[in-house]
Amino acid sequence: MRRDLQPATNGRQKPRRDDRGSESVELAILLPVGLLLVAMLVVGARIALAGDRMSGVAGIAARDASLARSAAAAQQIATDTAATALASQGLHCIDVQVSVDTAGFTAPPGTSASVTVVVSCTVNLSDIGGVAGLPGSRTLHDSATSPLDPARDLS
Repeated sequence: MRRDLQPATNGRQKPRRDDRGSESVELAILLPVGLLLVAMLVVGARIALAGDRMSGVAGIAARDASLARSAAAAQQIATDTAATALASQGLHCIDVQVSVDTAGFTAPPGTSASVTVVVSCTVNLSDIGGVAGLPGSRTLHDSATSPLDPARDLS
């Protein structure tokens, strides 16, 4: 009996089904799905790492801004401190925005007041190694409030 023929129930020979090549088709279908899952894992890890590095940057900036003598100086100090902290964390942002609420500087000495800093960092996702054309970016935020010294001297 030939290998490619198998007996039918009615006694006639019918061609045997050949499964050769099906692995190639399965691989061609599953490989893009696997690559997409790996790319999503890399993007998720990158966002989580950036969020971890971003944590605490606004706290450092708010603490330094609360030591300033004026609202303008607090704004400048907070911006510089946030940029330095992001650079020291190795976080490369394509856009950094630092917002400082300096309304507490208008409060008279002896009253409680605070300064609030909000830092926003946009992380580019299209430069992930080997994944060409991955679109998008992610904006991360961190905020913190630091009290002003109630015995501050504004002179």
